[in-house]
Amino acid sequence: MKIQFILFAGLIFSINTLFAQNVRFIHSGVIEFEKSINQHAVIKKSMARAGAMFDGVFDEYKKKIPQFKILKSTLTFSGNKTFFTPIIDAENNSDMFGGAPESDQPNITYTDLSTNTFITEKKFFEEIFLVKDSTRKITWKLTSEMRNIAGYECRRANAIVMDSVYVVAFYTDKIPVSGGPESFTGLPGMILGIALPHDNITWFAKTVTDKSVPPTEIKPPAKGKPIDKKGLVETINKVISRWGASASGVIKMWLL
Repeated sequence: MKIQFILFAGLIFSINTLFAQNVRFIHSGVIEFEKSINQHAVIKKSMARAGAMFDGVFDEYKKKIPQFKILKSTLTFSGNKTFFTPIIDAENNSDMFGGAPESDQPNITYTDLSTNTFITEKKFFEEIFLVKDSTRKITWKLTSEMRNIAGYECRRANAIVMDSVYVVAFYTDKIPVSGGPESFTGLPGMILGIALPHDNITWFAKTVTDKSVPPTEIKPPAKGKPIDKKGLVETINKVISRWGASASGVIKMWLL
């Protein structure tokens, strides 16, 4: 019996070792994301802030506009460099928000994880800015919850960014690149899912393509007025401070 147990344990060890050897870690490729915005929930909150003047309008809005707006994007990565860019879809580019940041996806973002810096081409109304600064420092709290996203087992992590935006992220250590969609970084693996539960917005990977991408092909955007994060905040505040209480939430969506 003892010999059988030893043989069985050896077999299990060999299988596990073989499995571990066959696990492929991806260091470069392309990820396609879908951003989903619950338009009904977002506009309902906006109308609630505006007061009684919009009573009765919400039901009419729901009849005309789909509940969810889907926007696609790609994240190209190689080594410690990532490039996030939206996929323009003219058929899915209109809504009742007038280009508001919570319903759009205008950012093109290059991130160098080795230097913790980023460059983002960001549209603010009719003006385009080229934002250059250090990456956001996010204090993530890892959990034991797991979720399969695009064929990868991902672990959940939670955080608060910009003082009040609650973020749920799912990352995989099988892609050992500390990047993610938009400006989300800082986990021990690629972020394949992001949810802002209180803002009714999610980004989830739909496909992951393992392919060789030379780092030289990942280049930062160059269009727009150069500015840093502090300057961008000041510029946005000047324009929309007259909006009152609703301004703070809009500012945060522009700065994600």
